[in-house]
Amino acid sequence: MESKLDIINQFAIEGTVDTVKPLGNGLINDTYLVKTTGDATPDYVLQRINHHIFTDVDGLQRNIVAVTNHLRAKLQAQGMTDLNRRVLSFIPLATDPSLTYFFDGESYWRLSRFIPDAFTFDTVDPHYSRMAGEAFGRFQAQLVDIPETLVETIPDFHNMEFRLAQLREAVEADAVGRLASVQPIVDDIMRRAENMTAAERLYREGKLPKRICHCDTKVNNMMFDADGNVLCVIDLDTVMPSFIFSDYGDFLRTAANTMPEDSPELDKVAFRTDIFEAFTEGYLKSAREFLTPLEIEMLPYAAALFPYMQAVRFLADYINGDTYYKTTYPDHNLVRTRNQMRLLESIEQAMPAMRAFIDAQSKA
Repeated sequence: MESKLDIINQFAIEGTVDTVKPLGNGLINDTYLVKTTGDATPDYVLQRINHHIFTDVDGLQRNIVAVTNHLRAKLQAQGMTDLNRRVLSFIPLATDPSLTYFFDGESYWRLSRFIPDAFTFDTVDPHYSRMAGEAFGRFQAQLVDIPETLVETIPDFHNMEFRLAQLREAVEADAVGRLASVQPIVDDIMRRAENMTAAERLYREGKLPKRICHCDTKVNNMMFDADGNVLCVIDLDTVMPSFIFSDYGDFLRTAANTMPEDSPELDKVAFRTDIFEAFTEGYLKSAREFLTPLEIEMLPYAAALFPYMQAVRFLADYINGDTYYKTTYPDHNLVRTRNQMRLLESIEQAMPAMRAFIDAQSKA
């Protein structure tokens, strides 16, 4: 494996590298801040791509380049001037401008321009949720007409039929003898399976489209300027074709849960309607222009879909003997499953109010 300096010098950088230091605490990719000498040259972000999760690195990077080029062209047409702060910029190889990644024999690396004086926040409150809804809705809207065909960077990532098939395989194998103790939860999940796989059926019938979605909608996947305005959406590894529910429902799954997803205090787990209303208001403000009536009608379904999907994934892993998710105690995945099922029940109870709110927003 080459040194980080040797790797950085494979890219068409400006200036001379001064320092390379770890940046952030991401769980997937290893990230470093690359400082260059002088004030006139940009700094960079170096990342080692986790090719065990993103197995098609070429497809991943071609997705990202297509998306960022399209966003840049859209913003330029709108008269935006600070494009390097509004869109991520990935640096091509010095020897091959068509590639934005380098393989050192063991690992894949990429380099992007560092955005100075920009910040991320982990705060989940109505204010930031509204901003997140508007930012991710705008992100989808800007990519509606992207001409390139993007690949699925994680195939079947949000495919509910696929996730249920995984659970059925786990139940059939019962690899570590845990099934009997969780059979009631399995029954609860299977009782909802027909309703929860509606999106895939409607897609096959030609009634529901797939869009280009972010597929990892968290508050901290937005960059803000010093005045608190959203600059751009970041962390583009999971940008791929999906139902718009991937961005809408996945945000609410984490942001609108009153408790962390592995909290055993089920009596405290509930769906936060203030977060739902704020995120939905922001989302519809920027996404309404391209959404079909069916997509809008199914937004409450999306809110329920993602805790359901995560419960299915946690439970399958528990039955398999905890082979996928990291656990810190024997029943960790079971606790997670129960937490998500309780959140799902809370969302189901809130369905009438959610539909009424979305109807009112759609007519506003």
